[in-house]
Formats: sequence, structure tokens, C-alpha cells
Amino acid sequence: MKTRILTYFAENPDEFVSGEKISKELNVSRAAIWKHMQALKAEGYEFESQSRRGYRLIGVPADRVTGEAVALLLKTKYLGRNYYYAEQVNTTNQWAKELANDGAADGTVVVAEEQVAGKGRLQRGWFSPPNKGMWLSMILRPEFLPQEAPKMTLLIAVAIAKVLNQRGIPAGIKWPNDVLLGERKIVGILTELSAEMERIHHVVVGVGLNINVTEEDLPEEIREVAGSLFMYTRKMWDRAELIADFLLEVEYLYEGVKKSGFDEVFSLWKEMSITLGAEVRVIFGEQSYEGKAVDLDASGALWIEKPDGTRELVQAGDVSIRGLKR
Repeated sequence: MKTRILTYFAENPDEFVSGEKISKELNVSRAAIWKHMQALKAEGYEFESQSRRGYRLIGVPADRVTGEAVALLLKTKYLGRNYYYAEQVNTTNQWAKELANDGAADGTVVVAEEQVAGKGRLQRGWFSPPNKGMWLSMILRPEFLPQEAPKMTLLIAVAIAKVLNQRGIPAGIKWPNDVLLGERKIVGILTELSAEMERIHHVVVGVGLNINVTEEDLPEEIREVAGSLFMYTRKMWDRAELIADFLLEVEYLYEGVKKSGFDEVFSLWKEMSITLGAEVRVIFGEQSYEGKAVDLDASGALWIEKPDGTRELVQAGDVSIRGLKR
């Protein structure tokens, strides 16, 4: 109910709204509205009140990504409208999978201020310090075939890169879904699938974006390769605003995929790729080879042209760009 109240104020910015009007619009008692307003004030939301005019929202608590904070900025139709928040979790993906198994709706989003056991691709850990990043997972229930699900990682990378590029931050994508600023990785994406042979039960997509992480925050072992928006721009960023804009971009791309497939996602990925055209080293298990990344195939796999002119399709493994730190 607190989120619905804040959404109502967000839809009526800078206006005084009476408690009676809110109670009628939301179909709850004025006493319930008053109770929830007091709870919001205790959380740091500031309201101005005037006799006979009602309330006006004038301030929000600093540096929190609660459902109430994001609801004020959210412009999606359904993605993130079902929003779960916690101060600390092991991983948002694990939490989201539990909710998905219990029937959580398409578009449900879970967000934490901190992950204590965050994970990325290839079983790597993901450092997720408190109140410094975007640590979230989405529950999606698409109707396309299970073999299409891995392409969602490309979609998420495109969505993040677009949001950053729109802010003048030149983020690039390294295959398949690492988002980099310069030589430093700032985003981790992990997609997990529950499906039968021809039917997806749900897709859980976990996303970690380093936002206000400083050099001093980073563990020594990743200090040379990890980065953040703060480290690149030397300014602090509004995390709730970034989450709201990211969810809007994901919803737009996801709706496009459901209508006409992944062509637009692939086109945007290629525009923002730092892998295509680069000399790379492919590592898969104990094997490795070098070549030039030349294209994506229809599944999102990467075509590598070897020095002898033959081509190899990379569907999994680690691809490092020569000259980069990772």
C-alpha cells in the first residue's frame, strides 16, 4: 500500500492531494492512508501538509532502492510493478527463483542493497557491497522456445549500455554480456532457466551494476579489472533512477522480442560491441586459440575467424580481447 500511495503522489507531482481523495482512488479508509503516511515519514519521506488542501511530497530518503523509492520514478507497464526489496540477501537470483517457483508473475523484480554471495557467469563471484550498486533479478515468463532464452543475456547487456550511453557514458559490450567502461568491467549478468523441452516455466535474469563503488571498496584481487560509474565519472549517481530507467528499457526490448524476435536486440548489440572486429583469445576448458571476432550467428554465438581463414563458432567459454586486462 505504501508503494501505491507513493505512486499516486508521483503521478501528481507538486500538487496537494487530500487524504479523502487518495482513500477514494485507492479504495481504502482515510485512517489506513494516515497510518501508511506515518510509516513513510518514519522511513524518511517528507510531506508538506496544508489545511483543506492535503499533502504534497517534497522529499525522499537518500540512497535507498526500496520499492517506494523506485515507484516514484518507474514508467513501466508491468516490469517492476511487483517489487520485492531486502537490505541483504545471499543472491537476488536465488530469492527470485524461490518466488518464481511459488508462482510470482511475469515482470516481478527483486532488489537488495547487498548480496553476500553474488554470482556471475562461469561460477565466478560478484562483489556486491551495501548501498553501492544495482543488485537485482527479474522473473520473466516468455512464450518463446527454451533455446531462445540465452539471448536474454544479450538483451540485458544492450539495455544497460543504452541507459548509460544516453547519459553520455560510453559503455561497450564484450561478448556475450559483459559491459565495460574503458578496460574495466562494471556489469555482471546471470541468466537461469526453468523449462521443459518446448516450454519455458520461467527465466530469472540477475544483474549487478557497479554504481557508486570506489576503488577502496573493491577487493584487491579484482581492483585491476573491475570498475564503476563513480570510478569513471567521479560523481555519485542516483541508484533508484538508474533502476527505473533500466527496467523501462528492458520492458521496451522484451516487448519487441515478443512481437518480432531478437533482430533489434542483435542490431543494437552489434552497434555497441567492442568484441566484433577485435583480435581475441578463446578459452574453453583446457583448450584455447586466437582469431578475429567477425559476427554473431542467429543464436547469439560468436563467429571467430582463425589466422588460416577457417571459422569457428563459439557458443560458450571465455573470450578475451587482446590488449585488455581481461
